[in-house]
This record gives sequence, structure tokens and C-alpha cells, in this order.
Amino acid sequence: MDSFAIFCTGALIACGLYWFLCILGPAEQKGKRAVDLSGGSISAEKVQDNYKQYWSFFRRPKEIETAEKVPDFVDTFYNLVTDIYEWGWGQSFHFSPSVPGKSHRDATRLHEEMAVDLIDVKPGDRILDVGCGVGGPMRAIAAHSRAIVVGITINEYQVNRARLHNKKAGLDSLCEVVCGNFLEMPFPDNSFDGAYSIEATCHAPKLEEVYAEVFRVLKPGSLYVSYEWVTTDKYKANDAEHVEIIQGIERGDALPGLRSHTDIAETARKVGFEVVKEKDLAKPPALPWWTRLKMGRIAYWRNHILITILAALGIAPKGTVDVHEMLFRTADYLTKGGDTGIFTPMHMILCRKPETPSNS
Repeated sequence: MDSFAIFCTGALIACGLYWFLCILGPAEQKGKRAVDLSGGSISAEKVQDNYKQYWSFFRRPKEIETAEKVPDFVDTFYNLVTDIYEWGWGQSFHFSPSVPGKSHRDATRLHEEMAVDLIDVKPGDRILDVGCGVGGPMRAIAAHSRAIVVGITINEYQVNRARLHNKKAGLDSLCEVVCGNFLEMPFPDNSFDGAYSIEATCHAPKLEEVYAEVFRVLKPGSLYVSYEWVTTDKYKANDAEHVEIIQGIERGDALPGLRSHTDIAETARKVGFEVVKEKDLAKPPALPWWTRLKMGRIAYWRNHILITILAALGIAPKGTVDVHEMLFRTADYLTKGGDTGIFTPMHMILCRKPETPSNS
């Protein structure tokens, strides 16, 4: 009887661990398994060193002197975090307002579909996803609009992941993925019927450079919409708490300095765009976009335990625990940015490339 009791107890513990770590799972249904976590294109033995180099470079975002190195470190960042993002968040690496009665996944899809609805494209049109990640938005937008979506990302690992997901979703005929720098895009002038970027251009050292590239590749009369990460009118540069929150967001998300909401339209006009509409999509009546971060704290600790075990066993690369901890700290800063209202990740700007060149 004692042996039977011990066996039953062990079986219950084993089943509980399996449920806790595997069935309960990450925040989204899995595009990635915990045992497959990697450093992207970085070899496993170099993950920790690359994390230390990244952290040193972005320690003081506003003091970055060598802007030309930013794209390389953004590439490093996404090698470090892509698998963790997919595993713990999903295939769309961005936020969306909470929608009553809708899951996070559905709210995310609606936020993505709104972007393509704003640029007014038709089935068969060729549109550009500026900073496509692993292609979550691309697939939602292609399925919704039946436009041909060409995504560009600087990270080769993300290109491979996006192509894999596109094929699995049966959307590879509508979705193309290119590895490249959106500051120097490998596309001809006047070659796209529309373009969008969802929380991606914040990685550009100078917003003017990426907007100028988007302007170049768009056909005259075409529309471009971008969801931008910015500080709001509530941000006070002389408030130490505000500064700490914004710097925490910058360090943990590979940002060479967050821009003010007042900079966006000015930059768009400077490169030649007509500004059609500008709005912070996070403002009421929209519900808080950071609710998901608060709700995910239990999932974080569960995932952190699992990553720690996998790293100790040599299954996950050494350094993965550090990266996951960095992302948790960053989530806390993002939540504070939302709670205080000093930061928004969805400052929307809708622009049009004029039919005829400006004389200015």
C-alpha cells in the first residue's frame, strides 16, 4: 500500500508539472516550443556574450554616438528575443487596445486589419510591411485584404521563421519576405501600392531616413500608415520617474531614443508626405493596451522557471535566462508607461505620397 501511495503521489506530481509547464503553456498557442528556444542566428555558445554586448550598447540610449551601429544591434536584439516572443507572446510582436468580449489574439488581428483598411488597397495590390518580424501582421493582412504583402526585416532568422509560418498558413502565394535594412530597401522607386509599419520604425536612429525610403518606393497617390512608439504630452523630461520609465523601455526594446508625438507628422511632411490623419489609438474610448502585460505576470514566472531549468540542463542556450529577465523588467516599464499615460505604442499616422512632386 505504501508503494502504491508513493507511486500515486509521484504520478500526480509529474502530471502537475506537465500541466504547469506544457499544457498551461505560454500566453499564446504555440508557434514555438520551450525546448526549441534558441538565439536565432547566434550560435548557442555565443548568446550570453551577445546579450552582454547588446546591454552595454543600449545602456544609455540617448547617448549612442555611433548611429550606424544601431541596425547591427537591433539585429542582435531580435536574434536574442524572437523565440521568446513567439513562445510567450505570439507571432505578432506588437500591442493592441483591449476589446471587450475579444481575446488578445482577436484584438491583435483587428488592430492589424485596421492598418490595411486605412491604406485602402484592393485584392492583388502589392503592399509593403516595413519591419515585418516573423510575419504575424503580414498573414492577417494578406488573408483580410487578399493583397500581396512584401515584408522586410533586418533579421535573417525572422525571415526563415516568417517563410515557414507563411507556408503553414497557406499564404505563401500572398506573402513574400526579404532580408534587408529598411533604411536602404532593395526595392525600385514607385513600386508599391501601399505600405504600413506596426511598431517597427521606432528602431530607426533617424525616423526621417526610414520615412524617406517608404516615400521613395511608394507609387504616387498611395497611402502609408504607421503605428509609432512615442512619448505623449504627459511626459515631463524634468521628472526623474518619467525619465527612468522611458529609458527602461528604450534599453529593453533596442530603441535609440524614443521620439515625441510632436515629431511624427513633422518628419512625414519633411520627406514629402501629405498627412491625412494622426491619432493616438491608445486614448479613450480604447481600453488599456497594457492590460495583457499585467495579466501575463503569472505566465512570466511559470515561463521563467521553465527557461531556468532548460538552461541548467543545457537545452536552452546559456544567456536565455538573462534575456527573459530583461524582457520582464521591460514589461514592467511598459506597464508604468501605460499607467502614467506618458508613453503610447500606437500613435497612428496616415500619409499620402502626392500624385505630383512638391515644388518645395
